[in-house]
Amino acid sequence: MELDYNKLLDMVSEMGYRLMKSGAEIYRVEESIQRLLQAYGAPRGEVFAIPNCLMVSLTSPDGRPVTQIRRMPTHGTDIYLLEKYNGLCRRLCRETPAFEEALEQMEAITRTHRVYSLPTQLAAHFLGCGMFSLFYGGTPADGLCGGLCGMVIGLCMALMTRLGANLFFRTIAGGAASALAAVALTRLGVGQNQDLIIIGALMALVPGIAMTNAMRDIMAGDMVAGISKAAEALLIGAAIALGTALALGLTRMVTGGAL
Repeated sequence: MELDYNKLLDMVSEMGYRLMKSGAEIYRVEESIQRLLQAYGAPRGEVFAIPNCLMVSLTSPDGRPVTQIRRMPTHGTDIYLLEKYNGLCRRLCRETPAFEEALEQMEAITRTHRVYSLPTQLAAHFLGCGMFSLFYGGTPADGLCGGLCGMVIGLCMALMTRLGANLFFRTIAGGAASALAAVALTRLGVGQNQDLIIIGALMALVPGIAMTNAMRDIMAGDMVAGISKAAEALLIGAAIALGTALALGLTRMVTGGAL
């Protein structure tokens, strides 16, 4: 049976799109699509991916080029989806089912995806940020305050997301809110080391995965993707510093220079 290049292109582009939206590295997306093309018998195919765009091009036996471009929205990293789509890609390469069946299996993963509720996310913020405050040398009271400030960050990020704010302004708001909460808690006598509380809480905003992937892409030769991700990580770092500095500066002005 003659291979339908348009349906093949739709299927592999959808797989690449879902992998990228889940937070997959650039090399993983390109390699996965190339393996799918080879498994389905497409002799000539080119893939180019950067953090906000995916392009897949095929050349049919009669020499006609077929290309699809997908624009990537702002996204984070979802390890569950990334693992599931990566496993599905390997299975599709082995079994090469019909294109409609492959797309249905992708949709099945989306339907079974578990999204954690806001209280669960806030509990994770509390535990993670509290432990970081303890890790940096804080007292148990500082760990409690760090956890509470982490919950403030979670609430602030959720609110700003609903308002449609981009990542830069969400990070500024989260950093400022957590710093104000840390100052308030230390003034009330709940916490002891304001700096350790703030540092522990801000770890929830640090772009560790983004910077790691940026270095991985640069070392793999994907310079455009690596530099783009590195710039994003540095911008988030600047937003963290800006939000925290604004909150501490405002507090210093209100209290007459005392923190």
